[in-house]
Amino acid sequence: MAPRDATATDAAVPAVRPPAQARERILETAYELFSRRGIRAVGVDEVIARSQVAKATLYRNFPSKDALVLAFLQRREQRWTLGFVEAGARQRGADPEERLLAVFDVFDEWFRHPDFDACAFVNVLLEMGRDHPLGQASIGYLENIRAIVRSLAEEAGLRDTDDFARSWHILMKGSIISAAEGDTEAARRAQDMARMLIERHR
Repeated sequence: MAPRDATATDAAVPAVRPPAQARERILETAYELFSRRGIRAVGVDEVIARSQVAKATLYRNFPSKDALVLAFLQRREQRWTLGFVEAGARQRGADPEERLLAVFDVFDEWFRHPDFDACAFVNVLLEMGRDHPLGQASIGYLENIRAIVRSLAEEAGLRDTDDFARSWHILMKGSIISAAEGDTEAARRAQDMARMLIERHR
């Protein structure tokens, strides 16, 4: 949700909110809407209305809707890829192999949460197509996920880490799609296959 302004007396509230605060409110609003409903289903006018800014303010901070989506994708990487998936896996696993498998423990909790919203990078890629700049950006962020997996595989001393990361990422993406279909056990199923993949690459 977009952060609400703290209540204050009229005298204490500035006539014009600081630009940084307005930009953050716009981005947070867009983050929630894009995560839930995709890109094409959310119009700029809805973002403006929900973030309570003027149209000129939005376009001063984000010159186009595509620019706003790119900022959303960047924030998604910080929050989801790095702050949620990678950080969660590293906290749960005592060694590199355990950290790899812990990705699916993180997913298991996520899939069972009422706010589960699937993978924004995959969603945007499929919605916009690989040739669109937003599709290309999504491909880049998906590669960044594989880079994390490759790094963990290298730490674990596994063979052919690029092939491993691509196969592992298929399990990640596939489990997300299965969870979106309603399979709450998808992460556990993927984790069982992931153990076999690790064995193959030792």
